[in-house]
Amino acid sequence: MRVHVGWALVLASLAAAGGYAAAKPAQAPKGYIVAEVQVTDAEAYKAYVPVAGAAVAKFGGTYLARGGRVEQLEGPPPAGRFVIVEYPSFEAARAFYHSTDYQAVAPIRQKASISRFWVAEGLPK
Repeated sequence: MRVHVGWALVLASLAAAGGYAAAKPAQAPKGYIVAEVQVTDAEAYKAYVPVAGAAVAKFGGTYLARGGRVEQLEGPPPAGRFVIVEYPSFEAARAFYHSTDYQAVAPIRQKASISRFWVAEGLPK
């Protein structure tokens, strides 16, 4: 009889844990700005960095990669540095890019670099 009670407790615990996991609300997917930036005028680009950083923070962004080492694994080599910024949501990432805060400083980057920007939605948790 003891064995049956033990198994009953194990099964009840698993069922409760499964119910808990199912009851947890799903988190909305994060949003990401991904950019490839080839700086062509380092002096002018220096003026862009702090102002863009303030706009990133204002919209809840966190830098995950900002320059640093990049290694080509497949395809054409990267043209410059990579920047990856995580936002609370896809909408927040879009709002950052289209904001007056960022659009006021974007022309500095555009004149001082050759860039490609994307916004991407992460996976739900």
